[in-house]
Amino acid sequence: MSNVVGRVREALRSGQRVDADALVARLDAVRRFLDAVDGHLPATALVPAYTLVERAGTRLTLSRDHTVVALAGATGSGKSSLFNALSRLTLSPVGVRRPTTGVAHACVWGPVEGANRLLDWVGVLPRHRFVRESALDADDEAALHGLVLLDLPDFDSVQRAHQLEVDRLLGLVDLVVWVVDPQKYADRMIHNSYLREFRRHRDVTLVVLNQADQLPPAELPRVLEDLRRLLDADGLDGVPLLATTAVDPAGTVELRGTLERTVAGRQAALRRLAGDVDEVVAGLGELVATEPPTGGPARAGVEPLTRALAGAAGVPTVAEAVEGAYRHRAGADTGWPLVRFWRRLRPDPLRRLHLPGPATGGAADDPAESLVAATSVPDPTAAQRAALGLAVRAVADDAAATLPAPWASAVTSAARSRLVDLPDALDRAVAGTDLGLDRRPLWWRFVGAVQWLVTVAAVAGLGWLALGYALRALGLPALGYPRVGEAPLPTVLLLGGLLAGLLLTALSRPVVRWSARRARRRAERRLTAEVAAVGREYVVTPVGAVLDRYALARQALRDADRR
Repeated sequence: MSNVVGRVREALRSGQRVDADALVARLDAVRRFLDAVDGHLPATALVPAYTLVERAGTRLTLSRDHTVVALAGATGSGKSSLFNALSRLTLSPVGVRRPTTGVAHACVWGPVEGANRLLDWVGVLPRHRFVRESALDADDEAALHGLVLLDLPDFDSVQRAHQLEVDRLLGLVDLVVWVVDPQKYADRMIHNSYLREFRRHRDVTLVVLNQADQLPPAELPRVLEDLRRLLDADGLDGVPLLATTAVDPAGTVELRGTLERTVAGRQAALRRLAGDVDEVVAGLGELVATEPPTGGPARAGVEPLTRALAGAAGVPTVAEAVEGAYRHRAGADTGWPLVRFWRRLRPDPLRRLHLPGPATGGAADDPAESLVAATSVPDPTAAQRAALGLAVRAVADDAAATLPAPWASAVTSAARSRLVDLPDALDRAVAGTDLGLDRRPLWWRFVGAVQWLVTVAAVAGLGWLALGYALRALGLPALGYPRVGEAPLPTVLLLGGLLAGLLLTALSRPVVRWSARRARRRAERRLTAEVAAVGREYVVTPVGAVLDRYALARQALRDADRR
């Protein structure tokens, strides 16, 4: 027996003290984790973390001068008798009818007023609360001042309500004393359903082999050794193990001494909460197990998205219209003045798309109207819509390639979260893009002026010749025409003006075509940049926000992990 007591004291001394401020910081880290993952992970996976934050916050606001210890055991283990023996009073009913203990009973050492709020939170009814000390005890019970001892219902009760009550209370108490008896200490239910679940709470777990008086003295060490083997297999190696009996006052001395040291240390509540944090952090670890990608979605995934957006927005159609509009406007400014009127009757290609026309240049008169007006760019085809969907999915898959499964779903949802708004956003982007046709090039003006000059010369030559023919027809003296070589000057003016105009038009056409293609490429670059900005705002940014949340959650969980 002395060896058992020595191991108990060694186990209690080896428990590291838990700093209250450090524990609060860990709980705050769990809270930051929950804030970071809110809306991104399924709520069912976060229930233990939410329960911990709420439960720990409440426990830390209640009395830290009291230590709540629960006696938990199966039917017939004698925990109610042990409860009465420790209190040295008959407080909890004991009998052969099973189950005997249907509700939790509490015995408080010291004034009950200080423990009432704590017992209200634990859920022990006032009529089941008892005060151990009285004036007759003098200082006999002073060493246990602050102890709140609970006798729990049987966890293997045939009544489901008793099992649920035990499970609830085990999540609230500061320290658990598991009471087993020589007949059922190896019962699979207590080991598989309870003891193994407390492997992260070894600092606040104590196991007692009760009714040790029923064993022959020679058998007790063997049973304790076998029980220790089972506890080690449960992950409870190092947990104190005692032998007790309720029929002999000496049979509870070691247990009572252990409780006295626990109450004096004022560490059980903090250790229990620290163990709860360890358990929650271990359960959440797989949700943020991998390093987050740096820099957001990779460029290799964004470029196909931009191409798909450009196709859906009709960028090739608009760019083609820009080229046509450039030719149309250049022809109107540099073509032969006598046929410009007919050219102006033809609609500007950009006007057909409800884009900036020749009267407005690159922007509408009302900028706000330009940003909200719908264009007449053809709707994307089924193939273009499919390509856009695949590109969005590719961005999400690329960003979530290394993330755990729940986050991959969150990234995909974020990438698709604003797809319904994309068509209008693309339309506004196209309508608000400066297509580079807001200014007339200087060479247009120069060629136009020359065209007018040669046209005026041709008209003057024609008029001069017509006047001469008219005078001769009326029998009036004929005009004398100056000559240029052998040709009359009016004829030179007429033919020279016509030929010069045609030649200037022919020479301008290649320049116009080259400049139109250049304008098309410029407009295509600008339109692509605008739709890329839409892609960043509506697809890439939401994905990046989820990745940022993942990084915050991962860091918060690392802060909550005390290892």
